[in-house]
Amino acid sequence: MIETRALSKRFDGTQAVSDLTLSVRAGEIFALLGPNGAGKTTTVRMLACLVAPSSGEAVVAGHRVGEACAEIRARIGILTESPGLYEKLSAAQNLDYFARLQGLDTARRAEQVKRYLSLLGLWERRDEAVAGFSKGMKQKLAIARALLHEPQVLFLDEPTSALDPEAAKVVRDFVAELKSEGRTILLCTHNLDEADRLADRVGVLKQRLIRVGTASELRRTLYGRRISIRVRALDEPMLKSLCGLPFVRDVQPRGNSLSLSLEDPDAMTPAVVRTLVGAGADIQTVTEERHSLEEVYLNLVNSPPEQPA
Repeated sequence: MIETRALSKRFDGTQAVSDLTLSVRAGEIFALLGPNGAGKTTTVRMLACLVAPSSGEAVVAGHRVGEACAEIRARIGILTESPGLYEKLSAAQNLDYFARLQGLDTARRAEQVKRYLSLLGLWERRDEAVAGFSKGMKQKLAIARALLHEPQVLFLDEPTSALDPEAAKVVRDFVAELKSEGRTILLCTHNLDEADRLADRVGVLKQRLIRVGTASELRRTLYGRRISIRVRALDEPMLKSLCGLPFVRDVQPRGNSLSLSLEDPDAMTPAVVRTLVGAGADIQTVTEERHSLEEVYLNLVNSPPEQPA
């Protein structure tokens, strides 16, 4: 649904995005992660035909950026960093106005305005001026605006910023529901827990695309797979018994716990447990260690740039 090849953008001598080559499948939620100034918003603006690339090419919903921008705009919805609403108008008037810009007829406009205000919990406030809305309510209204014309592709830039935890959950659930309808979603967010929950794949961007994969793939690539075993009392014979197992790559004692790197934890953990019990261990818990997406992200953005082969 989204394809880019060596897509780049330079502003007055500053390289905002460099050689971005990316493929986002239809019906996928793809999270684009990166620090401030990494090029996430610039990437979205290029894909939405709001700024022209300096070089490279991109195709969105089957249409080439720079050649078929009207067709692309008709097939995408976009939530920008700031809501950009008309504050003197009511919520319903705002949505009706933008629905008219999208070419919806009168009946369809009324239907879509009611649908999305209801879904996002704003229907009862539909006749109130947006100036009196909280930041979170304005954000939800901007999300509704992006969906009025039922776009195939949705660009969401920080969709839960300024939302309280309850409202943020409503939006996350809503985004997941949109995916179930087959929409393709490019999600730019600093909320790594949100990306971990929602995204099928993530890409880490720092002017250049550093790494792409599922969160699990990135964890495995960077850290491997380890298990943690807590025992009642750890002693030297237990450690020696594990060091004799050929499939144990590394053993790290941590108080009364052991951290082990295994080739295949699913297949090999039972043998590890039997070995420890045979060495006299009273095992309390066995868990697979799980690095957070935050750890993965910080590892990638703070590592030296990878040199081309």
